[in-house]
Amino acid sequence: MTPNGTERHCNLTRNQITFVLPPVVIIEMLLGLPGNIMALYVFCKDMPSWGTNVTFLFNLILSDFLLLLSLPFRIDNYLRDETWIFGDAWCRINLFMLAVNRSASIAFMTAVAFDRYFKVVHPHHKINYMTLKQAAGVACLIWAVVIALRIPLLANNLLKTDTNNSHCRSFTGDKDLSPGMLLHHGVFIIEFFVPLLLLIFCSGRITCALRSRQLDKGKRGQRAIRTVLVIVGVFILCFSPSIATMLTLLILESLGEKYCNAFKLTAQMFSLSIAFTYLNSALDPVIYCFSSSLFCNHLKKTLNRTGLVKQQLNRQGSMTSRANLDVMMSYGD
Repeated sequence: MTPNGTERHCNLTRNQITFVLPPVVIIEMLLGLPGNIMALYVFCKDMPSWGTNVTFLFNLILSDFLLLLSLPFRIDNYLRDETWIFGDAWCRINLFMLAVNRSASIAFMTAVAFDRYFKVVHPHHKINYMTLKQAAGVACLIWAVVIALRIPLLANNLLKTDTNNSHCRSFTGDKDLSPGMLLHHGVFIIEFFVPLLLLIFCSGRITCALRSRQLDKGKRGQRAIRTVLVIVGVFILCFSPSIATMLTLLILESLGEKYCNAFKLTAQMFSLSIAFTYLNSALDPVIYCFSSSLFCNHLKKTLNRTGLVKQQLNRQGSMTSRANLDVMMSYGD
């Protein structure tokens, strides 16, 4: 039993390898911040040219900023050997923001893939004629669902005291979980497998549709395929480690106390796997490059000015962001 009166499987308390996390998370934060700030600037600057795709990408940026605001407190937590000093209320808010970032990132990645799917596979579907206001409404609905599913993190005490140290975790190894925390655990698992199946479906259907029209070799066709494949790649890299270790923990817990050593080791691997989840904010700008010609062209011009790369933009002439959006409309911007 813990001082809080909650029984824990294998008396899981302290993580022995958190010293690895601070430098990794700091690097991820430093890599993610410039790309997301640039994307925010580019998209806000060209707001009149927004389509549904850019609307979803913009909300993906907002979810990343939730993570970037939360990470300094997690870094401090890791530097103190997972001792939380900011109190119960901020513990709940911090874990809530981290969980909302994960859920929102997954949701908007899936939305971007589906937007590309409809534009390629069903080019005449009415969804492709969604107005900016309607796209914003869809984005607001996604946020409402994501926030509602993560409310249990605000409603439950997540600050556990052990040997005079306070630990702020949403996954603690407690045997008896409240209904809200059971929902949190369930959402953590379901929000990985359902979007993964949808992303694989979208990438497969886009590839087949373009090949059947003999468009898969063209520049726009290849770009449409690469966009969804990049999303799938980022999704699997960032979210599969945490879900794999989480499911392993559940299996080991069901096998009983004799597997405690394996359970404790896997619990530490789960903590390390969360660093891959944080990596999504650093890799999302890669998605912006493949998904939005608006962001890609701005990045090329910026690199060209610095002299880091040499390229010829004359082929594009004086094409404006809006004209470029129209050219790419059949495969999404």
